[in-house]
Amino acid sequence: MSSPPLPRRRSSARGGAPPACPTPNGVTVARVPAPGQYGGTRADAAAWRRPPVEPATSEACRFLCAGVHLDSNYRAAVFDELYVHEERFTAPSFGIDAARVLAHALHARRLELAWGLGVLLFWIVSSLLTEGLFLLLALPCLLLTAAPALRRRAGETPQASAARASLGTAVRWYGRIMLAIVLVVLAELATGSADGAISGALTWLPGVEALHSLTESDTDVYGSGVEVSDTLQRHAWLSLGLFLLPLPLAVGLRRGQFARLMRGPLSAERFPNVAADPAELTLGNRAERSKHVIRREQHAPLIMYHTENPFRGAGGAIEPWTLAVELRPRKDRTPEPVDNGTILDTIHRLVGDLQIPSAKYAAPDDATGVRDRLRELHIDECVFLPADGIPARYGAPYDPAEFEGHRVAAVEEGGETRRHFLRIRVGGWEEELVTTVFVRVHTQGGMLMLEIAPHVLLPVDRRFREADRLAYEYAHANAFGKIFWALVHTPWTAGQCVVTLGRHLKSVKELSASGHRRALPDGPAVSVRERGSDPDVSLFQEMDVMRYLRSIQDRVADGVKVSLYEAGWQTAEFEQKVVNVRGGVYVDSANNSAFAFGAHSTVTTHNTRGTSGSTGANHGSS
Repeated sequence: MSSPPLPRRRSSARGGAPPACPTPNGVTVARVPAPGQYGGTRADAAAWRRPPVEPATSEACRFLCAGVHLDSNYRAAVFDELYVHEERFTAPSFGIDAARVLAHALHARRLELAWGLGVLLFWIVSSLLTEGLFLLLALPCLLLTAAPALRRRAGETPQASAARASLGTAVRWYGRIMLAIVLVVLAELATGSADGAISGALTWLPGVEALHSLTESDTDVYGSGVEVSDTLQRHAWLSLGLFLLPLPLAVGLRRGQFARLMRGPLSAERFPNVAADPAELTLGNRAERSKHVIRREQHAPLIMYHTENPFRGAGGAIEPWTLAVELRPRKDRTPEPVDNGTILDTIHRLVGDLQIPSAKYAAPDDATGVRDRLRELHIDECVFLPADGIPARYGAPYDPAEFEGHRVAAVEEGGETRRHFLRIRVGGWEEELVTTVFVRVHTQGGMLMLEIAPHVLLPVDRRFREADRLAYEYAHANAFGKIFWALVHTPWTAGQCVVTLGRHLKSVKELSASGHRRALPDGPAVSVRERGSDPDVSLFQEMDVMRYLRSIQDRVADGVKVSLYEAGWQTAEFEQKVVNVRGGVYVDSANNSAFAFGAHSTVTTHNTRGTSGSTGANHGSS
């Protein structure tokens, strides 16, 4: 799959004099840049450009780092993808630093493990001190922990989802009722006389029968009442005290720990200081190795992909489409051969001009108040390579010279597995809403093929974005509010510590016995950024995405027109107007040319010179 390094293709889109370029058939064609009809040239746009937000310090990265502390499932997914499966390449991380998210995931796991071991030790010691009476609280606590897990799963039918929700509700209420009865029974035992409550509870409540065996030797029945021994009374008092005082205190301290983290290292003021992040300073050797590998791969122009989802990491596909144009010479001149690189250079320059504000601002310094995210538009070239066939992960051609060889060869070859794209990205809303347009051009057999694959990364999960609010509410809550919250969440501690320890034992087994590091390389299975996204967007965000897409797609189409016109091919007669319609794209006034757009799209041509309209369908792929 590797190819020898080739000389760098200099582009007029990057400034400087337009060089001569050998075309595939050996004819040398001078590249003539198009006039700056959009208010400037690519060199001018560089002065107006505002650099995008640093991925490691973006708000999106900060919220994802908070998310691994908030959501154990998300934390487990990050740990499994970036730490356990060392054979998998890292998915592109647009607007975030996945290595920093992993560092906080490992930090959160250490805190979680310490918490789980502490809670388990607390339950063991409390059970020993009360001669097993404290364990009566374990069953309802485990039921309350299991109830939230009975939620709808992906791919379930509505009937199965409704049944699961009903079962979860039943388990939750059963656990609440059982916990209430156990607390009442313990309270009556602590007062010295249960007055028949024990036998009444045991007659209908499964799971509390064990109380009879624990108390029968310490009780004496007198008529309808029950006389409780001093030992059982002390154990009941101790059980209630341990469950209602130290355990809620530990729960409250854990919540306070998260609040201090959000008001400290993960605050908006301190998060940009990566060097002072405690999660970065406490990594082990394996984590350090993973961090360096991730940072080498996540923002590289080389994308090692999994065949099932080549664009993993870029978000969801938004109306990908393909355009096919037959190349016809103009009558006023002899056409020159046109190659893919020439067209991409022109597209690069015209799209780059979107960084320039309106003509009202005569100089870049006059536009300091223009905060449009198009000023942070980023354009680069990327090459997709399949992960299959590479002997080891470290053998991927990330070296600049090796990548350059792949890039130059892939521009003109039009291959299937190795593909070259011009990648145009706009990170809006502090990199929370990332719009990426992949553009591929190919000329073959007198036809020009233009492929455009827009993708959108949705905003970060709403729960993660609420992390600052949760920390603020805790810091400003009164004592009663903090105590009430801790008491309500205390019953979940028993089940949580069991789940935590079980998850850690599974990961230890996975790390020690799997041998993923020595496995054959594979493409990414999970994108940290995609996994932490919210399915909903606001109307403002949707409007921004459509504006970015329309602007970029129009400039891409203009870039193709300018390139073909300069090379002597017909373009003036098919001034096209591309409008999104249901199921495809409508092209207006496309004379003497045939087009095909999108999935299941209908193509209509309005010709004026002796050719009839045509229709066709084309399936785009993401």
